[in-house]
Amino acid sequence: MFWLKKFVSFWLMPLPLCLALLVSGLLLGRSTRRPGIGRRLMATAAALLLLFSNKAVSTRLLRPLEDRYPAVPEIVPGAPAPAAIAGCRFVVVLGGGHTDMPGIPATGQLSSSALGRIVEAARLLRVLPAARLVVSGPGEPGRPSHAAVLARAAASLGIDPARIILVDTALDTEDESLAVARLAGRARVALVTSAWHMPRAAALFRSAGVDFTPCPADFVAREDPRFRWGSLSWDSESLERSTLAVHEWIGLLWLRLRGVA
Repeated sequence: MFWLKKFVSFWLMPLPLCLALLVSGLLLGRSTRRPGIGRRLMATAAALLLLFSNKAVSTRLLRPLEDRYPAVPEIVPGAPAPAAIAGCRFVVVLGGGHTDMPGIPATGQLSSSALGRIVEAARLLRVLPAARLVVSGPGEPGRPSHAAVLARAAASLGIDPARIILVDTALDTEDESLAVARLAGRARVALVTSAWHMPRAAALFRSAGVDFTPCPADFVAREDPRFRWGSLSWDSESLERSTLAVHEWIGLLWLRLRGVA
């Protein structure tokens, strides 16, 4: 089921979808029977690519996801932990990916999402001296797991390795929620993941029976409150934001169909 979900979701992402429509349109356009359908498919592919690559469109797609849960506010040095996380006994960081690069520190191997998550966890752990850090993510045979790379990054940020628990067998967010439910029991958890991923993660952790506080990080749908003409332009970063948004909205739809969200 895991790999089937990956395969289906891949072809529903903006770039693969647009390329599939474009290739299908080119093939049909060369045939003598359905050239009109081919031209319409190519036009649809071009229109979708323009929309998904637009800064304003991609921000509007992602912003509702990131706005659903507020970030933990700024923590003043020496001040007690914010009330929302004060009782948390675990800080859980969901996996966000990395690239194995010998000679590069763990923080440099992490994806931007994973780096944002582990930095947020380190920030929270400074005011939760009794809490333990749980890092998650599998690995390829013979290579360090993603959880191990996150643990090394956390240690380089000042977290005592003795406080870190690795969960390196969970393949996706649902597996992570079940693993944390077994580990934490009834203890309160500070759940750290990217802001755009938090709505889906929260639904799965809630379904697994985990008592958690959402602690979103890695906000990418940031806007300048002042209007700028550049906000209406196109770039590859916008296509990436749209891809994140489409992936999460499809994931939330799937959870709703299953009765989870």
